[in-house]
Amino acid sequence: MLKAFAIAGVAALTVMSATPSFAQSVEIGPGGVRLVEPRVERPMRRGMEISEREAVRVARAEGLRNVDNIERRRSRFIVEGTDRRGNDIRVNVDRQTGEVISVD
Repeated sequence: MLKAFAIAGVAALTVMSATPSFAQSVEIGPGGVRLVEPRVERPMRRGMEISEREAVRVARAEGLRNVDNIERRRSRFIVEGTDRRGNDIRVNVDRQTGEVISVD
């Protein structure tokens, strides 16, 4: 009987520790005591863009092996280089989202 309660207790603790915590915190300051809401991660803001390094990673996922040149245009990065067979390849990557626009 005691063994069954121990197993149930361990199972309950496991489930409770696996759930995320959304508890508020208390802040004491010159204005008195107040509750502070937890921070929520926000999606990427407008105006932020991926870096050239991230654009190269995206281009490598499309088959680019050796990078020869990276150009920054209005709304895209153009990553030029060769694939594993030595053929020239050009990958256009959106600067805001990191999505592949085209592969030439």
